Amino acid sequence: MTQSTADYDRRIADLEARLRAFEGRLPPPAQRPRTAEMAERFGLLVAWVLLILVLGWFKPDQMFAWNSYAVMFGSTAMIVVLTLGLLIPLTTGDFDLSVASTMALASMLIAVLNVRMGWSIEGAIVMALLAGMAVGAVNAVFVLWFGIHSLIVTLGTGYFINGIVLWISGSNVISGVSMDLVNVVILTRFLGIPLAFWFATALTVVIWYAFQHTALGRRLLFVGRGREVARLSGVNVARVRAGSLIASGAIAALAGVLYTGMRGAADPSSALSFLLPAFAAAFLGSTTLYPGRFNAPGAFVAVFFLSTGIMGLNFLGVPSFVQNLFYGGGLVVAVSISQLIRKRRPMD
Repeated sequence: MTQSTADYDRRIADLEARLRAFEGRLPPPAQRPRTAEMAERFGLLVAWVLLILVLGWFKPDQMFAWNSYAVMFGSTAMIVVLTLGLLIPLTTGDFDLSVASTMALASMLIAVLNVRMGWSIEGAIVMALLAGMAVGAVNAVFVLWFGIHSLIVTLGTGYFINGIVLWISGSNVISGVSMDLVNVVILTRFLGIPLAFWFATALTVVIWYAFQHTALGRRLLFVGRGREVARLSGVNVARVRAGSLIASGAIAALAGVLYTGMRGAADPSSALSFLLPAFAAAFLGSTTLYPGRFNAPGAFVAVFFLSTGIMGLNFLGVPSFVQNLFYGGGLVVAVSISQLIRKRRPMD
């Protein structure tokens, strides 16, 4: 060993020793109290129970009746599905404001094809799902190819789709959709709850598993955390973002299938009212169970927390405009809490 090499090794050893000594003088990293972490993760579940108890104090017969919740679970299943579709692009840092319009398009396509053109209900559903994927693909082209912000693109495509829905429907409600769909979605029940709820639950489990236990889910989270870092790490960011928008369109179309089955008809405008509840639930869900990031179980809980509040207000005879106040206020509060959590802790 030469003298210069020996000197170099001694310097490295000296630096390592100094570093260890310096680290020994540093205080250990602050650990969040276990109780605070648990309160953050499960606070929304506790708030849901408290909400039921408070509303039940005024209307015990309705709020403590199982049938009330069975009806609510079935009637809001399509909001759960719509919110889950919204979560995927949100995870990658994109917004999809066209999901409610895609839901309306899928619903109207099923009605037009099945009622007016005599298609089988299965064929109409397949076409509706393909239409949802096509909407997502168009959004992806404008967002990624032309570099336009997803808010602008999806806002524009949403209005464009609304025009198509009004055109193909003649601005009329189309009723008489096959009872086969109605039976599967709302009339058939398990444990007293319509199957629509169980479909939404199954989709929640699938998306949760994909996010938590698959490479695809980790790539989605990685892209949302930092696109440039993800790109430098070898992730095809454009492909991941495009896939998230296409998946969002397909799941929004699935929500339209459930919505049509629940009503046995298609309304050209009513589906648009579900955009605000879906966004409110998505952001509120990001504050619970897996705080700091969008997650399927949190969104699932958030939808029914908000729906319970609306149901209780209806039982109390509160005017219908309060629903908008509830959802709007819920969205602002949820976004604020979500941002505070994201700043305080990294997404894992």
